[in-house]
Amino acid sequence: MGPEPIFDIAQLAHVEILTPNPEGTLWFFKDLLGLQESGRANGSVYLRAFEDLYHHTLKVTEARENGLGHIAWRTTSPQALERRVAALEASGLGQGWSAGDCGHGRAYRFTTPSGHLMELFWEVSYHQAPPDEQSPVRNRPQKRPLVGVPARRIDHVNVLASDVTATRDFLMNVLGFRLREHRVLDTGVEDGAWLSVSPLVHEIAVMREETGRPGSLHHLCYWWGYPQHLLDLADIFSERGIPIESGPGKHGLSQASFLYVFEPGGNRVEMFGDTGYLIFDPEWKPITWREADGELWERIGT
Repeated sequence: MGPEPIFDIAQLAHVEILTPNPEGTLWFFKDLLGLQESGRANGSVYLRAFEDLYHHTLKVTEARENGLGHIAWRTTSPQALERRVAALEASGLGQGWSAGDCGHGRAYRFTTPSGHLMELFWEVSYHQAPPDEQSPVRNRPQKRPLVGVPARRIDHVNVLASDVTATRDFLMNVLGFRLREHRVLDTGVEDGAWLSVSPLVHEIAVMREETGRPGSLHHLCYWWGYPQHLLDLADIFSERGIPIESGPGKHGLSQASFLYVFEPGGNRVEMFGDTGYLIFDPEWKPITWREADGELWERIGT
């Protein structure tokens, strides 16, 4: 019998990205991806997709180089927050409390073994649409924006680590993430791990890199819900000078439709055209991909 599952982390709340080109980055997310600006403070701009419930899911901060600022997770309760803080302090990777930020209350900050800055919090501000933007669809926080091909919600974040297993173990043992799929090389080295706290295949992925640079970002992903929208986005990107790295295509891992591009600040952004598959089985056995699978784990068609 294994350890009792931890259900203290509810969801990915927001991601902060750094950009040396804030005007270009904001143009990309607002005019092409249809994200809504919800605030500005201290050199940062806060954005959300139209079905995101909270004040923001993306924080864009000007910096000399692109990359990851931090990743934020909301807990399932105030008590859950205190339990995870105790576990983080025991791990030796806790950094302490902050007073909070636009859109959320006090937060506990920590780093992963791979050097990624993260925070946990409970108190959040919910988006309140003005009267002319309130949707007659009562379970939608606002009307669909009439700009670009608008994203519906944040989906996941993918980070790079020199030791995937150490970071994966930390996320599982200290925070309660469940391993959904992973890739193992013939040498036995874990090359990538996809984890979640919900039925999604992953809210965070950890990919192996050999530069040794801590805290690196691979990509941020938003969700559209319709594969056709990826074709619409690809058409827009090709006419407006946005470099398309890969896709539209379909992942083997997660089975979701995807498109990868680089926004003007240099950060890689993925778009999910559908959900892929969901995991409801509490006894889910992680899927293992091997080198013999070739690129099947990455894409199974275009």
